[in-house]
Amino acid sequence: MNQPLQHTTVLLDEAVDALLGGAGAPDGSFIDGTFGRGGHARLILQRLGAQGRLVAFDKDPEAIHEAARIQDARFSIRHQGFSHLGELPASSAAGVLLDLGISSPQIDDPARGFSFRFDGPLDMRMDTTRGISVAEWLAEAEVAQITEVIRDYGEERFAGPIAKAIVARRTQRGPIVGTTELADIVAGAVKTREPGQNPATRTFQALRIFINAELEELQRALEASLHVLAPGGRLVVISFHSLEDRIVKQFIAQHSKEVYDRRAPFAPPQPMRLKALGRVKPGAAEVAANPRARSAVMRVAERTEVAA
Repeated sequence: MNQPLQHTTVLLDEAVDALLGGAGAPDGSFIDGTFGRGGHARLILQRLGAQGRLVAFDKDPEAIHEAARIQDARFSIRHQGFSHLGELPASSAAGVLLDLGISSPQIDDPARGFSFRFDGPLDMRMDTTRGISVAEWLAEAEVAQITEVIRDYGEERFAGPIAKAIVARRTQRGPIVGTTELADIVAGAVKTREPGQNPATRTFQALRIFINAELEELQRALEASLHVLAPGGRLVVISFHSLEDRIVKQFIAQHSKEVYDRRAPFAPPQPMRLKALGRVKPGAAEVAANPRARSAVMRVAERTEVAA
């Protein structure tokens, strides 16, 4: 009998401490925008008061299945991406947690197609009930489109040669449907690579981000957090690569200062909407125990008072 795939939650205590450190804890309403396998959610529920509430979001049907195991009247989950958190009432949340990226069970399940370490269907959808797979997109995309995706979302300097190799193989042999086949194509097109990194790493990251519109959804979710957070509520975001972290860092910086209208120099400025509280990286012990934590960066901000 197969053992269930395990997931170790990154920055578990640090994230929950930050989330529950603002106004409204422990009896406020909190949002876990990325339920995953429920590591953060279960600890949040342990520390919530009797009147506290936790609303979770996740696109992955397997995450929804796992969430059904939580028998707690204070908890509910929505089968939606976290950009939908803006549908919740204004100023209703005492905290929003976004743990970005991909969970270990998703990576380690060959059927999901996220990893080149196993041969499986080239899917990569977070929500397998909707949208097109990577294989379907690569079967139709042109060289220029593939190049742009791999360059912009994977920061891959060999994006052009990889895209040409993909289309050439597709033309010769038909659609690319497996993860190992794609990884082999990429390896043949990449001339040099950083020590210890598989040549396909950046390409697989890029295709996953693109097919799930991850960066666009992150932008929408961050904007939505300003709508749902009550004054004193916390925004906690854990990122796993530079593209995500850059968006989060710039968003917090943008809203952590007063905004003056240059067209009306004597008008009072728009007040700052967030106060940056810091940046946290996993410690050496956590990275040693869970190497996938090494790239994680957690940023924390607090919603300021809403102007009357």
